[in-house]
Amino acid sequence: MMKTIPEHVRNSWRRRLLAGLLASPLLWLALLSAGRQWPYPALLPLEWTPEHWSRLLTGRSDLAFSLFFSLGLSGGVAVLITALSFGVSRAVAYHRRRRYWLLAAYLPYVFSPVILAACLQYFFLRANLAGAVAGVFVAQVLITMPYGVIFFTNFWNGHIRSLEQLAYTLGSSRWQATLYVLWPAARGTLLTGFFQIFLISWFEYGLTQLIGLGKAPTLTIKVFQYVQEANLFYAALAGTLLALPPVVLLWINKRFVFSRML
Repeated sequence: MMKTIPEHVRNSWRRRLLAGLLASPLLWLALLSAGRQWPYPALLPLEWTPEHWSRLLTGRSDLAFSLFFSLGLSGGVAVLITALSFGVSRAVAYHRRRRYWLLAAYLPYVFSPVILAACLQYFFLRANLAGAVAGVFVAQVLITMPYGVIFFTNFWNGHIRSLEQLAYTLGSSRWQATLYVLWPAARGTLLTGFFQIFLISWFEYGLTQLIGLGKAPTLTIKVFQYVQEANLFYAALAGTLLALPPVVLLWINKRFVFSRML
């Protein structure tokens, strides 16, 4: 008589299979980044070398600067927009014309980032921000701010408003209500919003390329640059670095944010 497999065992294997499928492109990129000489029709590179990674880790590769530049740019955008959009979303959520403000927040996403950048490029040129890091930062602020407002607006529901009013009724100041009522309630939402905004900035290419005129050396720019140069192995190395932070953020989100919400 055939034994039935317990449901938890089947779910465990499904999760492992899914994790393997999701990790396989990253593993392939990491493997390819250590290759050298890959002539057609060979299935794998003919030589393997740690040279690309050693140059990166010792700071002899320009990818090291691109990595820290991208981390600083995306981290700065994420911190600023998380704080700003969280406050603005409160005003939008409680506004009597909330629907129209949210509709306006969706407008930047009607166009692709490349078309939006082409529309905004004239204003950046007039402001002398085109081809500058400050211009790229401002452009990414413009594309991430509406998303942050949309994301955080749903946090301000009737339950949160009742908690605020209860705190004020008990004599709390605005600062005390924010610190002891809103912050504990919003901590998970703020972290998730920070991760999302970071990833939007991290993978942004169209605005960064057109507004930065290729002078902002983010990892996304480097990946396309190496592909255009047919530098396959460095493109794989840049792609591996580009994929690592999302994987880390996904693990942090699952380990410290999602698990506490269950």
